[in-house]
Parts: sequence; structure tokens; C-alpha cells
Amino acid sequence: MIDGLEALVKPSTLMFLLRGAGMTLLLTAIGCSVGLLAGFVLAYVRTGSGWVFAPLRWAATLFVEVFRRIPFLVTLFLVLYAAQMVVPRASLFWVAVTAICLMSSAYMAEIMRAGLQSVPRAQLDAAIVLNFSRWQLTRMVVLPQAWKVILPSAIAYIVMFVKDTALASQAGVFELMFAGKALANRGIDPFVVFGAVLLAYFAISWPLARFGRYLEVRLSRPVTGGK
Repeated sequence: MIDGLEALVKPSTLMFLLRGAGMTLLLTAIGCSVGLLAGFVLAYVRTGSGWVFAPLRWAATLFVEVFRRIPFLVTLFLVLYAAQMVVPRASLFWVAVTAICLMSSAYMAEIMRAGLQSVPRAQLDAAIVLNFSRWQLTRMVVLPQAWKVILPSAIAYIVMFVKDTALASQAGVFELMFAGKALANRGIDPFVVFGAVLLAYFAISWPLARFGRYLEVRLSRPVTGGK
């Protein structure tokens, strides 16, 4: 173990792990950013009413239900093989990004939908009486209140998402877990290597989890006016 620790603290080894951690953060940032935007669009479509929205509602619901129930690893390999049929030399990084965005969009859509539907119906009816369009209703009435429900749940999902990106290593994508396996294959003590990987995931996830808890407590407090 001592030899493993000595090998691990070499600058080249630490930089290799840091590169893997940076890639994990990049995958998470891209996936969750796209997921938030696409999730909002999907939730907006799913909460629409009327026969005009019906085909879009069905398509959005199908997308969300399918990708929320398929394991990420299955989605990753489906995207990988589909990409190889179209682009034989497709970048593994972008394959992983595509799979991650599909999964995060489906999960974020449910978080968004719960937030959009958390606004009291009386407020929606009042806005409709004032002749607000649906977009005005969403932008001016729903979103200012819904984000208090959306943000804590979204942060909790991002924490889980950081750990799920480790599965991308199964398709050969370079990230933190892949870096750990590569170092173990080079002969460094696996216990030491994966202990360092564990600490790296903890260092990424713990501040996010604390921030999510802070938001949950902060946003749940009733707003009081001082005199």
C-alpha cells in the first residue's frame, strides 16, 4: 500500500486523475444544462391542454417514460451502436454526451413538471381571467413560484447524476472512473487508486448535496415582511 500511495502522489498520476475528474464535471455540466432546457420544453408540452397539443403531449410523454425506465448503460450502448452505423469513427465523448442528455432530459422533465404543477390553481384561473396567454402565464405566474420546487430537486438529481457518469467508462469514455481503472491496470495498488477515486467523487458530490440542502431549507421558509 505504501508503494501505491507513493505512486499515486506523483504529479503525473495526480494530473491524470484530475483530468478524469474534470471530464466527469464536464459531462455533468453539459448533460444537466441540456437536461434543464430540454426538460422545461418537455414539461411545458406535457402540461399543455387542447387537441392541438395532443400529438406533442403523447410524443413528450413517450420520450420521458421510455428514457426514465431504460438503464443509462443500455441507453449509452444504444447510442454508441447507432452512432457507429452512421459515423463509424464517432467520438466516444459525444456519444456519452448524447446518451447523458437523453437521460437527463427525461428526468429533468419530471422535475420541471412537478414544479410547474405546484402553483395553486386559483392563481392560474385568475391569470386566465386577466387574458394572459399560456406563455405569459408560465413566465409571469408559474415560473417565479415553481423554481422553489424545481431547484432543490434538480440539485439532488445532479448529485446522483455525477455518480452515474461513471458508467460511461464501460464504453471507453475517459472520465474519473476510467482514469482509476487505467491507473490500476498500470500496476498501482487498486485499493489506493479506487480510494482516491472515491474521495474525488465525494469532493464533487458533497458540496452539491449541501448546496441542495441549503436551497431546500432556504426556499421552504415563508416570506415575511419587516416593518
